[in-house]
Amino acid sequence: MTYCVAIRLDAGLVFLSDSRTYAGVDHINTFRKMHFFERHGERVLVLMTAGNLSISQSVVNTLRERIESGGGRNLCNVPTMFEAAKHVGDCLREVHARDAESLKEFGVDFSAGLLLGGQIRGEEPRLFQLYAAGNFTEATQETPYFQIGESKYGKPIIVRIITHTTSLDEAVKCALVSMDSSIRSNLSVGLPLDLLVYQRDALRVGHYCVIREDNAYFALIRKLWSQQLREVFSALPNPDWENIQLTAEALRQNTCNAPRSEKREGES
Repeated sequence: MTYCVAIRLDAGLVFLSDSRTYAGVDHINTFRKMHFFERHGERVLVLMTAGNLSISQSVVNTLRERIESGGGRNLCNVPTMFEAAKHVGDCLREVHARDAESLKEFGVDFSAGLLLGGQIRGEEPRLFQLYAAGNFTEATQETPYFQIGESKYGKPIIVRIITHTTSLDEAVKCALVSMDSSIRSNLSVGLPLDLLVYQRDALRVGHYCVIREDNAYFALIRKLWSQQLREVFSALPNPDWENIQLTAEALRQNTCNAPRSEKREGES
């Protein structure tokens, strides 16, 4: 399992992924889940993967082979991000056609989730989520983010903070807090992390870094978030037991002490 989050903002795009693969407490490995394709001044595309590792690696390798072959449609010559998403979906279907039945014979589901985002010169930055069948959806102003993998623990902070007008720096902080929540809650998510920030219309990667255990900024974010979250929790008002008791009393009157129906004729 893994956790990846991508955020599309008016200011650009933010991508964050962990690198852990997990197959039991004694089988934990590290594999990169983020891949990017860049041509300065022309396009930047970022792909993140979750699900069965062999499937995602097959898709990524197929995409790279198409680029290296120099012929036919590939991520470096498609005219729009929509066409790029279609191309990735087509490659995913090819892997499914080749491997799905064999995997099924061994009791392995064909599971894959991908996030594709970026910008091609002449259009807006765009973000897509692709599913195992090769179909996809696109992020909107109302829902400007996607998550794949072990996403439930990291979603609450994103739902509360992220809008399409959020700044890139704020989105980075939010993504890191989201990742920290996932790491703390699930053993299948872990460091190192890949963080990529793309500024709108730059047509080149702005910031890219690998975050490891010794990363001072991530350590500070984790420490301050935990500390201040406890402080906010402590500042919440205690329960108003008088009102709660009234509610409980009314509930008991409506259930346990409700008048019993009269006996029917012939009943003992």
